[in-house]
Amino acid sequence: MESVIILIFVIGYLSITLEHPLKLDKTVPALIMASLMWAFLAVGFSQGWFNVVDSHEEVFSFLTGGDDAMHGFENSLLHHLGKTAEILVFLIGAMTIVEIIDLHRGFEVLKTAVRTRSKRKLLWIIGILAFILSAIIDNLTATIVLITLLRKLISNKNERLWFAGLVVIAANAGGAWSPIGDVTTTMLWIANKVSVGGLVSTLVIPSILCFAVPFAIAMYLPAFRGDIEIEELEDDEEAGRLLSSKTMLFLGLGMIVSVPVFKTLTHLPPYMGMMLALGVVWLVSEYIHPEEDFSKERRHLYSAHKALSRIEISSILFFLGILMAVGALETLVYGTIGGEQVGTLRYLAEVLQAAIPNQDVVVALLGVFSAIIDNVPLVAASIGMYGGTALDADLWHAIAFAAGTGGSMLIIGSAAGVAAMGMEKIDFIWYLKKISWLAAVGFLIGYLYLVIMFSL
Repeated sequence: MESVIILIFVIGYLSITLEHPLKLDKTVPALIMASLMWAFLAVGFSQGWFNVVDSHEEVFSFLTGGDDAMHGFENSLLHHLGKTAEILVFLIGAMTIVEIIDLHRGFEVLKTAVRTRSKRKLLWIIGILAFILSAIIDNLTATIVLITLLRKLISNKNERLWFAGLVVIAANAGGAWSPIGDVTTTMLWIANKVSVGGLVSTLVIPSILCFAVPFAIAMYLPAFRGDIEIEELEDDEEAGRLLSSKTMLFLGLGMIVSVPVFKTLTHLPPYMGMMLALGVVWLVSEYIHPEEDFSKERRHLYSAHKALSRIEISSILFFLGILMAVGALETLVYGTIGGEQVGTLRYLAEVLQAAIPNQDVVVALLGVFSAIIDNVPLVAASIGMYGGTALDADLWHAIAFAAGTGGSMLIIGSAAGVAAMGMEKIDFIWYLKKISWLAAVGFLIGYLYLVIMFSL
């Protein structure tokens, strides 16, 4: 039965990674996989076929534990649901705030800042904006905002593709050093594996290298020589002058940034700070609307209710499925280490450590794999495998960097890449030939700096 549960996970995982060839939304296999794994786990445990590990790492056997054992199993399920819900509530709050800003045309304010015809200067302006924005509003949203800007600036699609490809690198690098910049860093932060100060101080320089080195190389490529024709941005200039747009932009970004501060001051989980941030932004959005469109009949177009209808619920459900599936693996007792029964992921970590003693190599491989398969389950599995590792250990910072930036090596390796691919119809092979090597150089230099820093 243990093998059946693992087989369900493998099949579900493969279905997620092959969502494009299968033309199947990855949310579907994630939900089915999680439900079936917990169903087989419940049936097998109640029949006494295998034992489980509860949230306190206590092993329960149904045949010898009776009602207490079943209570331990239920507590384990509730524990994993609770940890998953923390991440989902946090993401829903952040995504809603970003949508409220967008409804009020807040991001149009940023677009008025671009005033250059030089391709090289534009490359660095776009790259720096992507790097900074992704640390605040996450790498996916930053990519969408900046590609929208590029569409308004560059009419030649062939020229625009190069800029879009480099935006993916910058956005993923910017998200890696911020606890709110990428789903994987958010997961590590909420799981108390990294602190805000530790994550930022450790990863900001490697992330800058991961972004700056590819850009420094790219600026000497033929694609970034000469000037471009800048189209007029009359609508955006008008939006940039609106008080409501500026207010919602700076309020929204400020409230998102306040979440880590809230956690530091109160020691409450991050989702509580995000609930407060959403409440404040929602309150202000009820009374502030674009000056030229303040009619009661159109007020609903700028409300938080409209923003909630625009967030990607499918992504939220995907995280629910994949995190609960990983929780099932963490709960299932699969083997014995040092005479102690341990969960599947802990057992896998011990086997992997024995096979590849150098942990730096293991984490580097995780970065490479994150370009091929989704980094969310990889990080979720890593949390289960190395759960006993201390807060702000070098391992967690290395995982955050590798999982966050490694996905840039393929266009399908990150949410930012997939968004760019969909918006600009970027060909997989084109990205592999033109951009992947730049992303690989940035990843290797950033990771080598990290390894050297850890060894000092």
